[in-house]
Amino acid sequence: MGDLGRRLAARRKELGLTREETAERAGIAAGYLRYVEEHPEAAPGTSALLRLANVLRTTVPHLTGGGLEAPPGPGRAGRDPSFTELDPAECRALLGGHGVGRLGVDTASGPVIVPVNYTVADGEIVFRTVTGTTPSLAPGCRVAFEVDRIDDAFSEGWSVLVCGPASTVTEPEEVGRLMELAHSTPWAGGGRDLWVRIEPRSVTGRRITV
Repeated sequence: MGDLGRRLAARRKELGLTREETAERAGIAAGYLRYVEEHPEAAPGTSALLRLANVLRTTVPHLTGGGLEAPPGPGRAGRDPSFTELDPAECRALLGGHGVGRLGVDTASGPVIVPVNYTVADGEIVFRTVTGTTPSLAPGCRVAFEVDRIDDAFSEGWSVLVCGPASTVTEPEEVGRLMELAHSTPWAGGGRDLWVRIEPRSVTGRRITV
């Protein structure tokens, strides 16, 4: 599977669409969409990409990776946006469906926000790091943790904010269990054997639509 295929499949699954539903709405054969998703050499034409992007509520640059280096949210905000508070169940579902969030923690030079790979285990946020890094300052402090999704094409999105105390996980059995639950290895690489747990004392979220 190539980069285009991975982005197509990921976005389709994020929207809860089957391959057949996506293909039908885009006016292409399901077999061709399977080929595009599974074969790196696939090179669909501009017309097919535009239709797929429209069905998947995104843009062609996002599907092809052309906007990979661009920060989220560069488009104009909606003229009359509507904010909706997310209930706890929605917040938990969104937290559980993602693997990278932003950790906000106090440092000697002031508050710092850094991205971390995370997992939700028993309703708590857990991640691993190494002593001496910014995330390793979290244990013993009340921290903030945020995940979000911004849809530049439609000026829509959502965010979930978790606040609560962080602590280290030291029990060998629990560490082993968390390693099995982890979706991926830390992006930063190297030996990262310090596990940190965030207890959600406050979980809030909101969705913006136009």
